[in-house]
Amino acid sequence: MAELLAPAGNTEALDAAIKEGADAVYLGLKSFNARIRSTNFAWSQFEAAVETLHRRGKKIFVTVNTVLQESETERMYRFLAYLNRIGPDGLIVQDLGVLNMAHTHFPLLRLHGSTQLNIASARGVNALSRSGVSRVVLARELGLNEVREIKMRTSCELEVFVHGALCVSESGLCLFSSFLGGKSANRGMCAQACRRMYSAQTSAGEKKGYFFSPHDLQLIDFIPDLVQAGVNSFKIEGRMKSAEYVGTVVSAYRYVLDNWEADKKTALETAKRILANDFARPKTRYWYDSPRAENILNPSQAGGTGIFLGNIARIKKSGESVLALLGNGGGYTPDTGDSIRLHKNDDSARESWKIKSVATEGKECWIDIPEGFGTGDSVYLMQTKSMSKHYPHVLPKDLSPYRAQPLDEQLPSLKLRLPEAVSQKGTKGGKAKMTKPSDGLFPEGLYIQVSSREDFFLILMHRPIRVIAELNTDTEAFLLGLSDDQKPADKPPFSKKEIIVFLDPYVPQASEDGLSSTIDLLVENGYTQFIVNNPAHIGMLRNRGLSLIAGPYLYTFNRWAVDWLNSQDIFSVVSPYENSKDNLYEAIDSSWRQNVFVTVFAYPPLFRMRFELPESYGSSVFSDRQSGQFFSVSGPGGSFVLPSVPFSIIDRAVSLNHAGFTRHVLDISRARLQKKEFRAIIEAYHKGNPLPESTRFNWKDGFFDPDRAEEHRQMKQRAEDAAAGKKTAPGKRTAMGKKTSAKRPGREKDGSGNNTTRGTAAPRGKNSAQGKPQGRGKSPVRGKTPGAKKR
Repeated sequence: MAELLAPAGNTEALDAAIKEGADAVYLGLKSFNARIRSTNFAWSQFEAAVETLHRRGKKIFVTVNTVLQESETERMYRFLAYLNRIGPDGLIVQDLGVLNMAHTHFPLLRLHGSTQLNIASARGVNALSRSGVSRVVLARELGLNEVREIKMRTSCELEVFVHGALCVSESGLCLFSSFLGGKSANRGMCAQACRRMYSAQTSAGEKKGYFFSPHDLQLIDFIPDLVQAGVNSFKIEGRMKSAEYVGTVVSAYRYVLDNWEADKKTALETAKRILANDFARPKTRYWYDSPRAENILNPSQAGGTGIFLGNIARIKKSGESVLALLGNGGGYTPDTGDSIRLHKNDDSARESWKIKSVATEGKECWIDIPEGFGTGDSVYLMQTKSMSKHYPHVLPKDLSPYRAQPLDEQLPSLKLRLPEAVSQKGTKGGKAKMTKPSDGLFPEGLYIQVSSREDFFLILMHRPIRVIAELNTDTEAFLLGLSDDQKPADKPPFSKKEIIVFLDPYVPQASEDGLSSTIDLLVENGYTQFIVNNPAHIGMLRNRGLSLIAGPYLYTFNRWAVDWLNSQDIFSVVSPYENSKDNLYEAIDSSWRQNVFVTVFAYPPLFRMRFELPESYGSSVFSDRQSGQFFSVSGPGGSFVLPSVPFSIIDRAVSLNHAGFTRHVLDISRARLQKKEFRAIIEAYHKGNPLPESTRFNWKDGFFDPDRAEEHRQMKQRAEDAAAGKKTAPGKRTAMGKKTSAKRPGREKDGSGNNTTRGTAAPRGKNSAQGKPQGRGKSPVRGKTPGAKKR
């Protein structure tokens, strides 16, 4: 029987999920989970939950679905040992290193591949299954027929999201939040950049809207089809949601699962009436409507959840209270005790509020609101007083028999080190030593990444060691020497030995066979070097005598992940875009650095979407209040959103060489550079000069650390004040969030520049060394996945 899996972001949500009929819950502890902002469970609560739910015949899964830095591997080992002792029913895992560590040392732990692994095809599922994964949570960007086909091609259990919030980016591939300030979605710290208000520059002037905020997923109509397709688990998103929300949604899906066979029409109608009270965003069926739903995005709908009550028409004071008159609402009259959320009309602030007083004067309705809001601001109903329920507690009141202290303080020291060598994985002690491939597999020097045939000819002025060619509809025909108009086809001005084919990280089932056929053609035509970015690629290319490189989207942040790739016959890696200098140097020891490619320049895709942005937007240039400008690049296969300034550490090339990282990637894909701009970048690289308009991304500061947030804020403020000639006493609080229009470049210890703040979009000058991504004419895009009609 199919499993109904509910979120439990706190004990109240756990109570609601179990009372309303969930078969299983998934939850996070205080570390290593992708909802770091939810309450999560204390150790004692978790242990009590495992024991209590197992007594009731329910299951409990633990999220360990973030990427792992090298400095955290020892703590992760102890964490896995703890989970192995407590005995949850499964671990939801993203990092390939965690997968490797758990499968090797704790084989009794049942492993589930997280949706953050971006698995959207049968080959991807099967690749993980061979490494000990018993269930895969499929990427959300799939349709019903694709899910059916995956199930027919694998014996692995499948879990599918059926309700809740969507990411605008393809699963696990969003870099936007990380780019803005190190708050990586792959570390559970998503800052919800897609929910922000943006300004679009159109021919008719500026237009504001929530251009990247998707509706919520609701697949209640497809539950019978998914049951018949053999899906094993139906997952509800919402570890940040209230107990009332969890209870409402669980009860609706429970009703359909229990009653659709007897009376499908009545079951669905009843469930939809229940779901009308979930007080979330408008709904979409996403890719389950063929070819996909048109109502994924609505720029006029604010990025948050709730039912729109109206805009504030007037404000008045009544004693100590601020009263607001609601106008142009949806017909619901709020009541005392209802929960609302207020949005500033410029999206500068949002606040939740419980209504204490309601006054009606004729047709007018006045409610009390917090200070700081005014005419034109929006009000949303989050929950009615009548919705509030008190569910019976699942956990016992007395938690004293269970562990009540954090793991590091309470668990006995295991004194276990990581394995000494790959051949000693089954032993305890030591550090993982990465298998060393034959020297000279890839020569040292500069590699240039391109995404169009024009790029191939542009880079001839500085011929690189190798060209990294992104595979899309444009480059596929070019690489294979094909022509659509019976004329002699252009061919790359490089030999096939000089070209490395870069495979797109998103591999949907609809395109899997076409991509596999294209790869076969490339191999038959003499291409032997590939960068793989998805486990599905490994299934297509392994054991064929080819030279494979793990791309940046396989997230090799730790040596355990590299070790897993070694087991798949992959002995070179491209460091992730999000990586920091400190983590890279710690994760990769000197004996293996000749096998690592470091990207020194790129316009990293911040959003990667399977669909095209609507033409009605009328613009490819977007900006927000906080972070400057961004550019969208759309085509028949999907869309990217790129920063207006590139990531660059080209002035660090000499330092990287001295440290043993002698293979550098200059990624100009989608940039549409002119010759002058490209020449300036190459000159800066060879002279070791910083680019005047660029960002370090996470290279210097690393991921945001919530435990050190105030310390980092004060350090940053002192550095900015010092650059501006001000004096700030250590520890003195200063205004947060202010931007300086003219920041002097900071300096690293070796004297190199650190120009703009991470993620800050500096303005472009006419003589900028780098080009605008949207630039000259139609930008090259990923296009349809090669060999397939649709992505």
